[in-house]
Amino acid sequence: MSPGRRTLVVVGYGPVGHRLVAEVRALDRTDSWRIVVLGEEPRGAYDRIALSSLVSGRTPADLALPAPGSLVDVRLSTTVTGIDRDRRTVRCADGTRHAYDALVLATGSRPFVPPVPGHDLPHCLTYRTVEDIEALRAAARPGAPGVVVGGGLLGLEAADALRRLGMRPHVVEAAPRLMPLQVDTGGGRLLASLVRGLGVEVHCGATTVSVDADRVRLADGTEIEAGLVVFSAGIRPRDELAADAGLATGERGGFLVDDGLRTDDGRIWAVGECAAVEGRCHGLLAPGYRMAAAVARSLMGLAPTPFGDTGQPTRLKLLGIDVSGFGDIHARTEGAIEFSEADRAGGRYRKLVLGADGHTLLGRVEVGTAPAGS
Repeated sequence: MSPGRRTLVVVGYGPVGHRLVAEVRALDRTDSWRIVVLGEEPRGAYDRIALSSLVSGRTPADLALPAPGSLVDVRLSTTVTGIDRDRRTVRCADGTRHAYDALVLATGSRPFVPPVPGHDLPHCLTYRTVEDIEALRAAARPGAPGVVVGGGLLGLEAADALRRLGMRPHVVEAAPRLMPLQVDTGGGRLLASLVRGLGVEVHCGATTVSVDADRVRLADGTEIEAGLVVFSAGIRPRDELAADAGLATGERGGFLVDDGLRTDDGRIWAVGECAAVEGRCHGLLAPGYRMAAAVARSLMGLAPTPFGDTGQPTRLKLLGIDVSGFGDIHARTEGAIEFSEADRAGGRYRKLVLGADGHTLLGRVEVGTAPAGS
């Protein structure tokens, strides 16, 4: 080992942790960093966005991301249990310790399972990892009803997975529309209609109060038969290591970092869904990749590239439906002007939100089968 070589420890080996390693290796022309990756899952990094494809015949190997290059030591099935900031080491459940010169936390998030009675029954699953999909495939029974609790992106993907496995899916969403963070009322109305047309029952403005062996009960008294229940009601950042290490967290969780992704310890960064950038967590992959690139530049001593919030559009395709959302979709900016058009017969909805000057684009929503605008 080179006498001047430093050690970077990365906790977490999801797509963002993988991207960080790739960025560092690409920039580190003099091999000044040795990287140790500690991953909790039993397999290497894989494409989480493509998880649903496992239902259609693809294998976990098909989703695997490229193996890292030289000077990267990947330890799988390794759970980090604590951080000693004074000694600059992390300790693991298997008793090992790893010293670091720089530490990047890429622990991601965990599914949020509402603590309703029955949430821990054997037929209640989550939708987050390869193991979750394998459990779903094993439990699915063609022709039987299944309920997905949560009508966001992952919830609709889970419903589509149940549909492709031959089940009769229902989606229960507490908000008044599907994908409430990405679409407005008009877009949500059309999205629900299109989803129902594909054989998925939709229950919006509905709260799950209990789960029994064969049904789900809602707050309004509705009972839905369910041979399988999938919880996809959002995520929570994995920030358990913060308390042990004395690191600050955001109001809604996540390791609190500045716009350079650095915690209040100058040797520790956080990236991806576990990072509360100036208090806000970002649950999509694109921001996580930008965080990884920014931290890699910092580690290499290059000009900083603050993460910021570029407001990049969210573009999704689920159940064969295009959904695109950007900016102030609810026109909450003072003086905002809204323009929308809905073609229910053609299955398309579009909305633009302009500033009071009539020229500045503040937000856009598109739902349907037409290609998203540039």
